[in-house]
Amino acid sequence: MKGKLLQSIKNYFEALDTSVISTDRREVLQVLIDFAKSKLEKEETIILNYVCTHNSRRSQISQIMGQVASYYYGVNAICYSGGTEATAFHPNAIAAISRTGIEVEQQGESNPVIFVRYSLKKSPLSCFSKVFDHAYNMAGDFAAIMTCAHADDNCPIILNATRIPVRYEDPKRSDGTQEMSVVYDAAVNEIAAEMKYVFQKIGNE
Repeated sequence: MKGKLLQSIKNYFEALDTSVISTDRREVLQVLIDFAKSKLEKEETIILNYVCTHNSRRSQISQIMGQVASYYYGVNAICYSGGTEATAFHPNAIAAISRTGIEVEQQGESNPVIFVRYSLKKSPLSCFSKVFDHAYNMAGDFAAIMTCAHADDNCPIILNATRIPVRYEDPKRSDGTQEMSVVYDAAVNEIAAEMKYVFQKIGNE
């Protein structure tokens, strides 16, 4: 059964066009789809930990959009994120997430917790920068989704995990430029569309 999103994010999410995802990219995403389906076949919870170096932009966005997509398509998945080091959920990424219609609320300053609400029927996600094996992230048999090249190339072995590279370009390159909002929005749109594609495949097949 599909989850009921906030109307603001529902409008954004349903408008995402997955047809623009290339054949090559679909092959990359198929590894994640196959992992998730194997869990469902065994009636196990799908646990995904999205990993990038600083856990500040791409991995946070991926966690949020993965959780939104899994909920929308009624897929039993829990999404986390982490890095090879902890910094902070970057304000530019938070702003881009809020522009999709997701409600965000900040608590704290240096490494704030960002409460992310996408449905009135679900508790908000608590998003903050942390290492991938932080106690907050569920251990056990999970998929480590490597969202950046640096983390994928330099991250040590992640125990109990199926490692799946799904790399994205870092919107950090636009920080401080006039194109900043456009670049961050494009990054969010790309990740959201791909997570929509992934969980639509998992939920419908």
